[in-house]
Amino acid sequence: MATERRPRRAVVLLSGGLDSTTLAYLLDAYGFELYGLSFRYGQRHERELAAARAVAERLRFAEHRIVTVDLAQWGGSSLVGAGEIPSEPTPGIPSTYVPVRNLVFLAIAHAYAEAIDADAVAIAVSQVDYSGYPDCRGEFLAAYQQAADLASRRFVETGRRIPVLAPFLDVPKASIVRLGLRLGVDYGLTWSCYRGGEHPCQQCDSCRLRAQAFAEVGVPDPLLGG
Repeated sequence: MATERRPRRAVVLLSGGLDSTTLAYLLDAYGFELYGLSFRYGQRHERELAAARAVAERLRFAEHRIVTVDLAQWGGSSLVGAGEIPSEPTPGIPSTYVPVRNLVFLAIAHAYAEAIDADAVAIAVSQVDYSGYPDCRGEFLAAYQQAADLASRRFVETGRRIPVLAPFLDVPKASIVRLGLRLGVDYGLTWSCYRGGEHPCQQCDSCRLRAQAFAEVGVPDPLLGG
């Protein structure tokens, strides 16, 4: 009697924002069993974690873990309280960059993925319409993949890597929104603002990029009551 094959498993880095939520819906549409990983890393608020929980519940993730990694203890970013979050675009890498955050998050995601014998780790980074963070670039992901392979017992013993899936790497944010609308994403569940509060500030870089995407698509952002 043939053994029933289990669904493919993906560990999804789920921030609760627009991009990672769309990624989760996309993977769900492709039949992946979803294992969400969110982080309490010392950010100024927990609205995004509440959003991540709501998305995981809506899509019926097999598991959703919130891991605490205190990146605020040494500062280095306005997202963890080291200075004010800028309300206007700034030249260069902005103060909201959290030092090598995606490297830290991906390493933990790969540890989780190898432990549960997952088939992929998925991250919603984009190097188009983004804030200029160095750990959102394809160059970084390619180098990280090689390091993750060399650190993995599964890869060393069997040659089976756990690939990093980053399908939005070269996709503009408006196109991500269009895809999400086709997939039935409820963007009212998501949170993108760098500041907490009852409503998005509409001033921070993340809010501006989100507003630009919805405006380009020509639909109202449900978080703004449209």
